[in-house]
Amino acid sequence: MVARESTDGERTAGGLPVPEGYEPKSEASLAAYLSGVSAVAAHLGGAAGDWRVREVGDGNLNLVFIVEGPAGGVAVKQALPYVRLVGESWPLPLSRAHFEQMALATEAQHAPGLVPDILHYDQTLALIVMELLQPHIIMRQGMIKAVRYPGFVEAITTFMAGTLFGTSDLALTAEEKKAAMAEFCGNTALCKITEDLIFTEPYRIAENNRWTTPQLDGIAREFREDAALKVAVSRLKLKFLSEAQALIHGDLHTGSVMVTEDDTRVIDPEFAFYGPMGFDIGAVIANLLINYFSQDGHATPEDPRESYQDWVLAATEGVWTGFRAKFLALWRNGATGDAYPAALFADTAGAEALKAEQEAYMDRLFTDSVGFAAAKMIRRILGLAHNIDLEWIEDLDRRAACETRCLRLARDMMVNRANYPTIEAVTAAARKMRDAA
Repeated sequence: MVARESTDGERTAGGLPVPEGYEPKSEASLAAYLSGVSAVAAHLGGAAGDWRVREVGDGNLNLVFIVEGPAGGVAVKQALPYVRLVGESWPLPLSRAHFEQMALATEAQHAPGLVPDILHYDQTLALIVMELLQPHIIMRQGMIKAVRYPGFVEAITTFMAGTLFGTSDLALTAEEKKAAMAEFCGNTALCKITEDLIFTEPYRIAENNRWTTPQLDGIAREFREDAALKVAVSRLKLKFLSEAQALIHGDLHTGSVMVTEDDTRVIDPEFAFYGPMGFDIGAVIANLLINYFSQDGHATPEDPRESYQDWVLAATEGVWTGFRAKFLALWRNGATGDAYPAALFADTAGAEALKAEQEAYMDRLFTDSVGFAAAKMIRRILGLAHNIDLEWIEDLDRRAACETRCLRLARDMMVNRANYPTIEAVTAAARKMRDAA
């Protein structure tokens, strides 16, 4: 893809304006560029000719390179002016790199050690140079192979509690919160992707939709004709559009987590904006549940997966219970924001009332998370971008059976959220759905 000059002199690429000097980097050109960034060159060591450059991006949107030198390595992420998964027919602003590097900096402040360090950011090139995470792998890839990550629950709950509380009205003054919201309010193109692909398109005929066919043709049609389901998802979409509770990652799934057995890092917050907290929490829960159901498609007589499925559901429970405990601890010990001002609850009766309200707040947040989890599960099966947890099941009938269980549970979670007052109710329903198959 080459930037072009339009008839009025404006440079464009992928149909969108791009700044003077923007060009997508390649394996051949990246080393020369990085050699001119002194901090990065020193980190890599040696000369540009000594560096190994590989383009490894397998995501939906961006170029991703690994660069290794005699002294160390870096990861380089560059935005393209379109959706990589689709091509230049779907333009996408380069500004998402700006929001991503801002989000990483904010997350590092509230959850230190749980995101990669930024070594360099080039706004013109929409390019971020980050710490190379090695020997980390994408968590989803390990989970498909039934690898257990004992530190994951502790890390992800610390990350979510720290980032969501720390950017909320519970921790920030109204002035601070509004200023922070203003910094992210321009990330509209990425929000639009979420609004369409998660909350709208799976429930109607849409060009982007795809599913395992013909096995899921019937259930896809059911969902498109399900009025109660469409009302429920529309309520969630309204919440996504209107509730700026905290800075959310916006795409927090097992493909956005890099792990070893003893280290966990969250990556790729380019969808970040101020939105409903339950969207992040629900995304984590959803992807664990998808993996739970997918294991039946990966299991063999020599490699049964029942014990691993038990671990996945235990992790699912731990995600909510750990988050809830940590978020409440932050609220009770570090509430410096303008919401629920301490002066109103200084006496004994007020303290008791606040404690009850905090419990009710968490209950409401859990209900939100259940709904958002359901929406994420449905879009990953009937929408555009699917999970490899399911996509890598080669037998289409086995895959569709796993997907059907996932969809049935998701539909009930979204429409009948009152039936899921606890995370244990969610995991029990998942077990029941699998056992009934």
